[in-house]
Amino acid sequence: MATTSNPRYLFTLGRWRHGLRVTLQSRDLAALVPGVSQVDNKSDFLGKRPHRRHPGILRLSRVRLPQALADTAQLLLLQSSMPNVEKQVQALTNYLWSRHLPVEPEELRRRAIRLEKKFLGNPDSSQTEEKLRAAVLHALRKTTYHWQELSYNEGLSLVYMAARLDGGFAAVSRAFHEIQTQIPEFQPQTLMDFGSGTGSVTWAAHSIWGQSLREYMCVDSSAAMLNLAEKLLKGGSESGDPYVPGVFFRQFLPVSPKVQFSVVVSAFSLSELPSKADRAEVVQALWRKTADFLILVENGTKAGHCLLMEARDLVLKGSEKSPVDPRPGFVFAPCPHELPCPQLTASKPLACSFSQAYHPIPFSWNRQPKEEKFSMVILARGSPKEANRWPRITQPVLKRPRHVHCHLCCADGHMQHAVITARRHGRDLYRCARVSSWGDLLPVTTPSGLPPSPAEDPPES
Repeated sequence: MATTSNPRYLFTLGRWRHGLRVTLQSRDLAALVPGVSQVDNKSDFLGKRPHRRHPGILRLSRVRLPQALADTAQLLLLQSSMPNVEKQVQALTNYLWSRHLPVEPEELRRRAIRLEKKFLGNPDSSQTEEKLRAAVLHALRKTTYHWQELSYNEGLSLVYMAARLDGGFAAVSRAFHEIQTQIPEFQPQTLMDFGSGTGSVTWAAHSIWGQSLREYMCVDSSAAMLNLAEKLLKGGSESGDPYVPGVFFRQFLPVSPKVQFSVVVSAFSLSELPSKADRAEVVQALWRKTADFLILVENGTKAGHCLLMEARDLVLKGSEKSPVDPRPGFVFAPCPHELPCPQLTASKPLACSFSQAYHPIPFSWNRQPKEEKFSMVILARGSPKEANRWPRITQPVLKRPRHVHCHLCCADGHMQHAVITARRHGRDLYRCARVSSWGDLLPVTTPSGLPPSPAEDPPES
C-alpha cells in the first residue's frame, strides 16, 4: 500500500507540482505577451517545405576549416618551434575575450571631477592641491580600465593564428550564410576585409562565393600579419601559387572615393581602435567603400555588442552620403528594425550574441568541437522594405511539453518572451517554433493593434 513516504509517490507528486507550475507560468506569460497571434499556412509561407525547413531557418551546421588552411596552420606553428604555445594561446584568448572599450577623455575628466568633489567633501582630510591631485590620479588608476593597443609582430601573429583562425572563420561564415540564405541570387564580385589578420574572411568568402568573387582586398596595419596571411594562402611558402586567386594585401585603406566593393567586412577589428573618434572615422570610410553589404563582427560580449550598435547608429543616422552611391543604409541582419537596441536599453543590459559550432584546428590541445560566441550586424544599401522583418530568436529556444519558450526581438523594437502553443497560436507556428534555434527568424508578423511587451528586463534563459 502506497504511503506519503514512498519515494516513487514523492517523485510523481514533485513532477505533478513542477508541471502545474510550468503550466501556470506559461499561461501567465502567454497572457502578458500577446504579440504573437494565430498563424497557419494559408499564406503558403512554407510552400511545400516541411516545418523543420521553414523559411526562417538560418542555422549553419558545424563549420570546418578548408583542409589546406588547417594543414598550413599546423605546419607554420610546427616550423616556428615556439615554446609554451598552449599557454600563450590561452592567455591571448582570455585577454581578447575580457577586453573592455578604451575610456574616452571626456569620461576620464568626469570621473576626476567626481573624485575631487568626493575628497574635498571629506571634512577629515585637509589636503594641499598637489596631494589632492595625486589622490585623484591614484584613484583613477585603480578604477579605470587600462586599454592597450596590441602590436602584432611575427611571434604574436602566430599565437593569434593558433587562437583565433578557426573561431573567426566560423563567425564570419555564419554572417555570410545569413546573406546567402536570404538572397541566394546575390553574387558579389569584390570584397574588402578591414583588419584582415590571418585572412579568415578571405577563406570563408571563397568557400561560399568563390565562383563569383574575382578580387579580395586585405587591409591590415601589421606587416607581420599580412605576411602570415599570404603564407597561409600559399601553403606555407612565400613563392607558391595561392590557394585563392585574386587576393591583394595592403596596409592602408584605398584612398579613392570612387573605389567600392560588393562586400566590406570588419571582423574583430573595431575593438582594436583606440577611441570613439577613430572608430567613427573608420566606420564612415568602410560605409563609403560599400556597394552592397557592410558586415561587422565582434566578440559576443557587452563591449563587442556596444561597438556594433555604435557603428550601426552612425551609418543609419549619418548625413554624409557617398558621392558614388547616395542610397541610404538599413539593417539587413540580425535586427528586424532600425530602432534602438532593446537589449541595451533594458535596466539589465545584455549582449545580443549568437553561437556557431565549429571543428577547431587539430592542435594537440585543441581537438574537441567548440562554439564561437559572437555579435554581428549586417548593413545594406537600399530600402528597408527589402529586409525581412520577422522576429529574431535571441536566446536558445526552450522546448517543454506542449509549449515552447522563444525570446524574440520584434520589428516594433521591443523584446518579447513568447510562450507558443499549438492551441493558442496554431499548429504551423508551434511546429516552426519547436524546430527553430537561437539566431533563426520566426515566420510571424506581430499584429500592430496589440500592445508591445515591456523591454525593461529581457529574461535570461
